[in-house]
Amino acid sequence: MSFAGAPVQGVKVTLVDGSYHNVDSSEMAFKIAGSMAFRSAYEKAEADVARADHGARVTVPDESVGAINGDLNSRRGRLHGMEPRDGMTLIKARCRSEVLTYNQALVSLTGGRGDYHMQFLGTKKYPLTSRKS
Repeated sequence: MSFAGAPVQGVKVTLVDGSYHNVDSSEMAFKIAGSMAFRSAYEKAEADVARADHGARVTVPDESVGAINGDLNSRRGRLHGMEPRDGMTLIKARCRSEVLTYNQALVSLTGGRGDYHMQFLGTKKYPLTSRKS
């Protein structure tokens, strides 16, 4: 099962009560009831989503810096600095897993003149909903 576009792991569900009625019970009715019960329990459980974080070092021509920064921001990247280097700029960022297919975008935005290196930094848990203290 998935929720918020992410697979749900580490969950155990135990059915403690239920009944069958000749007129109102069907396979679809039980599937819908189970889905509604899961959603309700999941919202009350204060679940987290684990997302992979990567360190990115992207080297691009100076004229592509704005486009690359915008693209990294659209992929939920957080910029950590830039260093100019002889007509090229090194962009340092921390990104989520949306950058795993970054090569095609980089080639398109830099005319094939950009280069990047990604380093897996680990996973971080993010709450699905705002939690009340």
